[in-house]
Amino acid sequence: MAMGLALYRLPRAGLAGIRRRRRAAAEARRYFIHGAQLLARARSAPPGSSAALSHARSALEEADRAVAADPRDAAAHILRSAALELQGRRAPAIRALDAALSPPAARSLASSERADALTQRAGLRLAVAEGTGRRRERTLDAAVEDLTEAVRESPKNVRALSLLGQCYQEKGMTQEARRAYESALAEDDSLVNIREALRRLPIEPW
Repeated sequence: MAMGLALYRLPRAGLAGIRRRRRAAAEARRYFIHGAQLLARARSAPPGSSAALSHARSALEEADRAVAADPRDAAAHILRSAALELQGRRAPAIRALDAALSPPAARSLASSERADALTQRAGLRLAVAEGTGRRRERTLDAAVEDLTEAVRESPKNVRALSLLGQCYQEKGMTQEARRAYESALAEDDSLVNIREALRRLPIEPW
């Protein structure tokens, strides 16, 4: 009898858990959509203006609510990162992308979305650690790791290829930089800055 009762209760408990997760996901989606709309307004406002910062802060609040409702949804963490970046808060923006790219949230990302998040994290890391020295070298290595993975996930990701070329160029890896730049131009030949960077690369002897 007790065994039968346990078998009866387990499916019901499972169904209740599923319902709770669905409610949480629906709630998170509402917060995310509102936050994305606020982020779009922040981006359309003049950079650094009070309107841009106000919308960015409001977008961050909605992203925080979405994360609290469903922390396993990477989209909410990515929205949070974007809102933080617009406020000039790059270090916490990187941490938000770390959360998006780590289990369990990472499992909700498609390959192209994962590539975009990796590329964004690399770009933020490079912006935070400007200059020279060991810190810059470590940042370049971490960025190359992110960007290489991004290109594996999405081989036609132009921004990832362009940033990868810039990292290789800074590291003095001319052949690798040339291949990355040429791959970027093969996808979008209108990239004047990348074409110019490719032209400036030294020609190595065979």
